[in-house]
Amino acid sequence: MIFSMSRRICVDLYGAELGVSEDERAFYNALSTNESAVQAMGDDKLKLIAAELITKVRKGATIDWTLRESARAKIKVIVKRILNYYGYPPDLQEEAVKTVLRQAELLCADWPVATP
Repeated sequence: MIFSMSRRICVDLYGAELGVSEDERAFYNALSTNESAVQAMGDDKLKLIAAELITKVRKGATIDWTLRESARAKIKVIVKRILNYYGYPPDLQEEAVKTVLRQAELLCADWPVATP
């Protein structure tokens, strides 16, 4: 428990040092929670993925995307495609997708909403 909390704090601090926006840092942190993903991908690639996730998820988010299953599925597909495109380890993708979606739900209240 203490180890995981200290790991989370380190990831948050390190994300801040990467020079990314707060939203990008949230997605970067979601992607980097698994150490083997960080080792396989590297920080630069994870930053690139986080930036693209922010752009594409914001663009695809509608007012009710967290409530409508079809809209949520669309966002999930966007996230999976980006992770596949950049070669995120397949065995770690499902958990990364869940974490990214949870982060997006938290962040979306501050995002301008795209119209369908």
